[in-house]
Amino acid sequence: MRINKYFTDQGYCSRREADRLIEAGRVQINGKTAKLGDQVSLEDVVTLDRKKIDQKQPAIYIMYNKPFGVTCTTDLKTPKNIIESINFPQRVFPIGRLDKPSTGLIFLTNDGDIVNKILRAQYGHEKEYEVEVNAEFPQEFLKKMSSGVNIGGYITKPCKIKRLAENKFSIILTEGKNRQIRRMTEACGFKVKRLHRIRIMNVKIADLAEGQWQEIPAAEMLELKNILDKQPNNPAPELDIEE
Repeated sequence: MRINKYFTDQGYCSRREADRLIEAGRVQINGKTAKLGDQVSLEDVVTLDRKKIDQKQPAIYIMYNKPFGVTCTTDLKTPKNIIESINFPQRVFPIGRLDKPSTGLIFLTNDGDIVNKILRAQYGHEKEYEVEVNAEFPQEFLKKMSSGVNIGGYITKPCKIKRLAENKFSIILTEGKNRQIRRMTEACGFKVKRLHRIRIMNVKIADLAEGQWQEIPAAEMLELKNILDKQPNNPAPELDIEE
């Protein structure tokens, strides 16, 4: 298997994060510095900063209400990184991300197999947000946002949107481009003051307090896996990483 997949299989981090570690020269295979695309087997000794990668633990699935200012990275050198903020006793990593100023629901896991299944762009998994902007907006704003917005060479997919207050709306995306909602809003003449994710697929944040985490309830996790199991197991041309 590829070295980045080894990291996800062992529940250490995502493939993208593994690639960053490899590019930084921090990963070794049998004592030799690893390169992107290197192949590895379970018999090989893989180390990070000369420390052996632990074997995979039982699968963990966590939902976390991310506060403002927390960065969705496993790099412990980054201030207010999500790993130190959640302070979970076992190694986990985030599925996708939320921007540093954004708040709300994010999943963390040690199950590398589930990450790409959730983030595969072509399956259009829903993510729901509540957004407050800097001024009252007209109905035309909602129409523009829902029909597709040019955010710099890319036209966003049509989405569901509704007004919650004079300057607040909910939006359901089936994609996750970098800072997508903020860029859509700015393209339509407004600025985001607060962005809060309340749902990923069938899992809702409900009454989970800011800065708190819990295991994803068993019934919701079963439904989530049933949805993912129905997807074809083919390589994805694109992953939705950032919101």
